[in-house]
Amino acid sequence: FYLPLLVILVCLIVRGVAFEYRVKRPEENWQRNWETAIFWTSLIPAFLWGVAFGNIVHGVKIDRDLEYVGTVWELLNPYALLGGLVTLTLFTFHGTVFTALKTVGEIRERARVLALRVGLVTAVLALVFLVWTQAHSGNGKSLVALVVAVAALVAALVANQAGREGWSFALSGGTIVAAVAMLFLTLFPNVMPSTLNPDWSLTVTNASSSAYTLKIMTWLAVIATPVVLLYQGWTYWVFRKRIGTQHLADAQH
Repeated sequence: FYLPLLVILVCLIVRGVAFEYRVKRPEENWQRNWETAIFWTSLIPAFLWGVAFGNIVHGVKIDRDLEYVGTVWELLNPYALLGGLVTLTLFTFHGTVFTALKTVGEIRERARVLALRVGLVTAVLALVFLVWTQAHSGNGKSLVALVVAVAALVAALVANQAGREGWSFALSGGTIVAAVAMLFLTLFPNVMPSTLNPDWSLTVTNASSSAYTLKIMTWLAVIATPVVLLYQGWTYWVFRKRIGTQHLADAQH
């Protein structure tokens, strides 16, 4: 998984600087090129995350030494590619709902229309992917998470159509949480199943760090997580109001 994760990392780096460099020069070609970079470096990670999770759930070729013995191309199987399409469309739906939540006027209306279209495609793809997952390696707990994910997505679509973008955003976020929970519930206690021999699978036991490392990371998480939640909450509060083109000092930027 090193190559896909490296691609994701590079995309996140380029995407971060693209927003800054786009406004450094007024030329149309300059800004369009950086907008193209923003588009692709947003699309590729959203797709590859689904491909990665698809392979983790479905299993890969792991030998008795707990080493992957397949190729990168074997990761691009139908189930994983479907998983990539699901995360891509689901994240896009989540983003369009957020755009509608944070804007006014024409932009808000366009975002709502796009959210409905993307949401319907997402619902079809997600249902196929989650049912496939449940049939392949699901259990009772994962079935509950599946129902919650589908119900939250449908409710998010209804809320979007009703103009309740806040509820739609919260429900689409709940869909993502429930879908990820379902994947982990189908896996546990495995971390990554082996398609060669179930006994060669990575589990929470043989793939974990030492007890000392886990203890240190737990304390760091206990300290850092509340801080992250506080400053993220503060950021959302500061930028809580809707905006439109009339609020921009310079329309070109």
